[in-house]
Amino acid sequence: MNYLIDNQPKKIKAFIAGVNLNDPNFDYYMTELRELALANNLDVVGQASQKAENIVAGTYFGVGKLNQIKNMARELHANTLVINDELSPTQIRNIESMTKLKVLDRTELILEIFSNRARSRQAKLQVQLARLQYELPRLHPSENNLDQQRGSGGASGGFANRGSGETKLELNRRTIGKQISAIKKELKDISKQEEIKSARRNNSRLPQVALVGYTNAGKSTTMNELLNVFSDEASKKQVFEKNMLFATLDTSVRRIDLKDDLKDDLSFILSDTVGFISKLPHNLIESFKATLQEAKDADLIINVVDASDHNMVQMIKTTQKVLDELKITNVPMITAYNKADLTDRNYPQIEGNDILYSAKDPESIKQLADLIVKKVFDNYEKVNLVLPLSDGKNLAYLHEYGQILNEDFKDDGVHVTVRLSPKDLEKFKTKTV
Repeated sequence: MNYLIDNQPKKIKAFIAGVNLNDPNFDYYMTELRELALANNLDVVGQASQKAENIVAGTYFGVGKLNQIKNMARELHANTLVINDELSPTQIRNIESMTKLKVLDRTELILEIFSNRARSRQAKLQVQLARLQYELPRLHPSENNLDQQRGSGGASGGFANRGSGETKLELNRRTIGKQISAIKKELKDISKQEEIKSARRNNSRLPQVALVGYTNAGKSTTMNELLNVFSDEASKKQVFEKNMLFATLDTSVRRIDLKDDLKDDLSFILSDTVGFISKLPHNLIESFKATLQEAKDADLIINVVDASDHNMVQMIKTTQKVLDELKITNVPMITAYNKADLTDRNYPQIEGNDILYSAKDPESIKQLADLIVKKVFDNYEKVNLVLPLSDGKNLAYLHEYGQILNEDFKDDGVHVTVRLSPKDLEKFKTKTV
């Protein structure tokens, strides 16, 4: 007789809950919280909410509601309580003491997901920094046995012990302070290296296009399908994609070559950035500023939106809020309404700076590329120039600020076919042939 061995880790049963302060988006936030819990491999077995005018300072919920949640969670065999807001250290301690449940607030849950998904050294350090900054004010001497369970493992993703005594508390604070300083220094060094890489990409003067948007809106799929349609080596350049929140944390950068007679071999650099979500922890936004530099330096931003989600408008507002926080306000933008195949609307269709499309549809991808070309290259012009063989300065300038299509050294000079911006066209108009 053959027995199948189940090596899959058992999902921890979780109960989600939140306080509704007459917020019209509350149901949307709770749906998000459920999705976040699922993304962190938690099994959500129930939920509860409380309408209130104010948050109870010490316990978040009222005592009666906490007792109700405790009993409901017990009946459903849940041992973890996930809260829809960021809690104070006192609130966490009091809720754990009263319910005998492990408490995860929204911020800690997101940090755990990011910790599990980070792949590059930069992303791992950014997440670690945000976690330590979150953890520092939550260190405390406690006799609560639940606190002693916050070591490695479990659904809490390895958060450090919150301290078992005054001396250890002080030691932990000093240790975390040193770790924060060391991480900031290393991130600064990495950031300098990334700036050099970005400068090299800019030297080619290929336009920079950045995909931004809500997590799981289809940014990575859009990048992969652009590669599939226009690249001969698409399989080697694919980025990771999966139907879950925060599948992508690390910025992926790819060159897209629009090899098409109509597009005249136009090329641009495309960046796939980390997805956004409501109530994204401030420390996390701060930590990922360097990663999101690609969006700040872009010539065009494509805001990818899930057109099939009834919370679409709120998602757009969330993305815009994060972009504003990052001070990304003056970059031209296309709003790309993806997953049109899950709606009853005809696609692809373009209206102004908006496109309704499906990232899985080749015709949609071609129309998206057309829109990118229109936005990025509208003012560019292809010209033929002849430079003296001795004019190394202007030739170097063309390589840095133009898009060289052809270069031929002849007896009468350097014959260059180049695509230039209006400003550079004016500079070289006397050298055109």
